Amino acid sequence: MKPVVTVLFCLLLLACVPAPRPSALEKGVGDRAPIFSAASSLDTLVSYDRDYYGKHHLVLTFFPAAYTPV
Repeated sequence: MKPVVTVLFCLLLLACVPAPRPSALEKGVGDRAPIFSAASSLDTLVSYDRDYYGKHHLVLTFFPAAYTPV
């Protein structure tokens, strides 16, 4: 009986926790990209605001399994 009460209490406590708010860092389609620097595949540091802003379009991608054995 005691484990059931403990589980129910934990579920009730979990239900009272508010849902997380969307972060100010989350970007949507058409939003301006944040200013950042990153290492390139040519071992150089690339700065978005210095190298690309207003000159070229920039597409950010993420490949979680690229160049790794799966």
